[in-house]
Amino acid sequence: MDNLSAGRREYVPDEATLHVLDVRSEAAADLVRARSFDALVHHAAQIDVRASVEDPTHDAGVNVLGLLNLMEAGRRSSLQNVVFASTGGAIYGEPEYTPQDETHPERPVSPYGVAKLSAEHYLQYYARQFGIDVVSLRYANVYGPRQDPTGDAGVVAIFVGEMLGGTQPVINGAGDQTRDYVYVADVARANVQALDHEGCDLVNIGTAQETSVTDLFRLIKATTGADVAEKHGPSLPGEQKRSVLDYAKAQSVLGWRPETPLREGLGKTVEWFSSDAPVQAP
Repeated sequence: MDNLSAGRREYVPDEATLHVLDVRSEAAADLVRARSFDALVHHAAQIDVRASVEDPTHDAGVNVLGLLNLMEAGRRSSLQNVVFASTGGAIYGEPEYTPQDETHPERPVSPYGVAKLSAEHYLQYYARQFGIDVVSLRYANVYGPRQDPTGDAGVVAIFVGEMLGGTQPVINGAGDQTRDYVYVADVARANVQALDHEGCDLVNIGTAQETSVTDLFRLIKATTGADVAEKHGPSLPGEQKRSVLDYAKAQSVLGWRPETPLREGLGKTVEWFSSDAPVQAP
């Protein structure tokens, strides 16, 4: 199920059936009830932090009410298992210690983080009340092939798209803000492994490696061979300074660990963008 607001129809495998629906719609709920799905892997979301600040009502409508729409339909049908794409950095806020584990205080500083945390709590309710197995995967910064370089989320895709397209990238502020970058194939593997988990849990999916935006820029520049300057622009108001996630719990309860080093993942990402035109809107 996808409304194709950010995805592309051609990325759906031929053996899968695509239902072009909005998760907030009655048609989406009808589909869940009619098909009696036993598992829900929920990635539908409004992911732009700045957009959530500008319009928190829309953000909550997608990220909370959209989930509730499907959960209400699922719990009245045959839903047994939910894997939910959540967020680490946006929920934890500025770190008291690093890497941040699942016991770190939860202090979201954006409506996006508040909505994701609220969705986790709703899922805990469904687990307690209806016995549905739930794993909320708190992602670090996911990157890789097929990411949209034209959007406002995903600095790797933005930098790669601009460098390959001959456009000058701009680093926000000093570039010393750090993030934990996890490769998309590793994240996909975490989702598959989470489907077998029983009970209700919160699990970080990251690498425990901190990389500054400036260092990321330099790595991508070296990987693409682009002739671009290191240009800095104004800082974004309210931007989080640091984020890096501990994955020890994922290793313990899911048997998962990251397998793709950043340099290798960037190489694969640049290779894909070089062989496939930058992603356009569907």
